[in-house]
Amino acid sequence: MRILDMVGNTPLIELANMAKAFPGVTVLGKAEFANPSGSVKDRAAKAMLLDGIEKGLLTKGKTVADATSGNTGIAYAMIGAALGYRVSLYMPANTSMERKRMIRYLGAEIVETSPLESSDGAFRAVREALAREPGRYFYPDQYNNPANPGAHYETTGREIWEQTGRSVTHFAASMGTSGTFTGAARRLKEENPNVRAIAVQPDSPFHGIEGTKHMASTIRPGILDESLQDDVVYVTTEEAYETTRRLALQEGIFAGISSGANVAAALKIAGAAPAGSVIVTILCDSGARYLSDRFWDPPQTEGIFDWNI
Repeated sequence: MRILDMVGNTPLIELANMAKAFPGVTVLGKAEFANPSGSVKDRAAKAMLLDGIEKGLLTKGKTVADATSGNTGIAYAMIGAALGYRVSLYMPANTSMERKRMIRYLGAEIVETSPLESSDGAFRAVREALAREPGRYFYPDQYNNPANPGAHYETTGREIWEQTGRSVTHFAASMGTSGTFTGAARRLKEENPNVRAIAVQPDSPFHGIEGTKHMASTIRPGILDESLQDDVVYVTTEEAYETTRRLALQEGIFAGISSGANVAAALKIAGAAPAGSVIVTILCDSGARYLSDRFWDPPQTEGIFDWNI
């Protein structure tokens, strides 16, 4: 077995403690932090790079270059190290220290871009580099590459369908590139058109939910398919932070901020869902990538175990 063979087939974890307030409703989190580089992005990165090799676009001597907020970059760096390709990543300068270190330890180069421009600035910067030296790079273009949602159609959506015994009723996921949502939702709706697909978004253009996009105020990914959306649930940064802490303290799941946003949305959905509903969301990555972030310290330490559960 090689490291790439470990991508996918992640478990579903029941969030029983956090869902106690919703009798008859099951809330499940897909543990994507169990992928080898530690995030859901392993799936898309693997698919895009192998697709590039198969098509003869990624050849020895070329450098893999793309824009990233961190997790796809770590996945590219891992796969590049395993397959023998150089990797150059364009990312906002305020990306967490832990993710930058992981990327560098895996041998990849980081080109930092303006934190004020978020992931859109990184997207523009990598395209400028490609325009200057087009023959030097292989550009997976995770925001527009159909292999990205294709990976989630073939794996994530299929796994959710099978792991729930074909009983999933709701699927909720936040969106960065939108690949996870688009691919998994498309597969689930093909299996059962009654499955409701809910997009999770920050409630404001100015938010602290790393890896997610407020679609109304950003460069829209070409792979986004809004026809799959049955609803959109908006989550505040504070809700995402609190729910991330709750995952750790109430479920023993040390996950990242986008996971907190997803679970916050799933719990909102659970509050209006009928008994018998099975709600699946994505636990995108590990909280170990955000240890330096101050949100881990709650506003008040007294009573942190006293949430209504």
